[in-house]
Amino acid sequence: MRSYRLTSIWGIPIKINISLIVFLPILAWLIGSGQQIALYAGIIDVLAGSSLDVAVLRQGTTPWLIGAAAAVGLFVSVTLHELGHSWVALRYGLTIESITLWIFGGVASMASIPREWNREFWIAIAGPITSVLIGVVCYILLQIIPASLPIVLFVVGWLAVVNVTLAIFNLVPAFPMDGGRVFRALLARTRPYGQATRIAARVGVIFAIVFAVIGVFSFNVILLFVALFIYGAATSESRTTALEDLLVGVTVADIMTRDPRTIPATSTVAEFVDQMLVDRRTEFGVTDEAGATVGIVSLQHLKDVDQRNRATTPVADVMAEEPLTVQATADAFDALVELGASKTSYALVEEDGSVVGVLSQADYASALELRRGIGTVGEREQSLPMTGTGDVSASGP
Repeated sequence: MRSYRLTSIWGIPIKINISLIVFLPILAWLIGSGQQIALYAGIIDVLAGSSLDVAVLRQGTTPWLIGAAAAVGLFVSVTLHELGHSWVALRYGLTIESITLWIFGGVASMASIPREWNREFWIAIAGPITSVLIGVVCYILLQIIPASLPIVLFVVGWLAVVNVTLAIFNLVPAFPMDGGRVFRALLARTRPYGQATRIAARVGVIFAIVFAVIGVFSFNVILLFVALFIYGAATSESRTTALEDLLVGVTVADIMTRDPRTIPATSTVAEFVDQMLVDRRTEFGVTDEAGATVGIVSLQHLKDVDQRNRATTPVADVMAEEPLTVQATADAFDALVELGASKTSYALVEEDGSVVGVLSQADYASALELRRGIGTVGEREQSLPMTGTGDVSASGP
């Protein structure tokens, strides 16, 4: 879903997802209606040592004002929570690509997730710590705000309760929530990273099922969506980590197709189809009159050409003129991420400024099948007896 950039903090783009834009008015209504005001007023009375008049808080448009202020305050708190993660990550020299606020809270997107257990631990725990600090600040403000400002008193008190509650909820070891990442970091102290991820992901799936069951029986739609999010994210990250482990130490040059099949740019699409059937390849490099590779044409380009026009349409009219280019020495997993980000299934491979091959999803499939067969470096290490545990040193946040 589309996101809109609001501002930048420490050079990090802060974005708001359209799902949150739609949900904020609903959240404001939920906070300012029903029994929410009466429920939280009682809790705030205890925290502030005062007595809020619920009848005043429910008069006229006051509930809407309370709901709107609390909803906005909540997502300001979520932004600070994500900035807590980001601050520690920046201290470790990591790159934060963006912070996106959406219906389920916030996401700080890192260019790469550190595999050192202590780094991941401090980055993950920083968010809940930030939320607790916000709660403490709001609690202190409760002792200062006069009772003559009941709306301000209620909103600040509500934020104090919610921030501490969210910190506790985030520490549930439901990977990939903060608690799940803390759990993986602790597991990674004595286990290979991939194995720690698989264990944390399984625990995350169990929590997702529990949340889903509770959501069904309590008719809580939001909890059901949280369960689906945790389940999808946990299984996806587990697969990604397993894939990264399989490709450890592998470069693009190791898996690319060298001396790829080529076809002249002046050839027709019909000739390209015939060549695919002969060579049993779905992508070809396209060469100009000098023999230099100037693009790629693949099976997916045929959908843009009517069958009746294949005999007269040159390949140059349908090829990808500026395909993704990767270096032969690049890490194979990083190149796969690039392929995914560019939403393409192939790339030209360059070495010393010349095209030396083509990289495709089929090349990855073959390489992964082979790696699974012979076992990864990590799997061979796991088969050896463990004589001790290692610890990767890193400076604290």
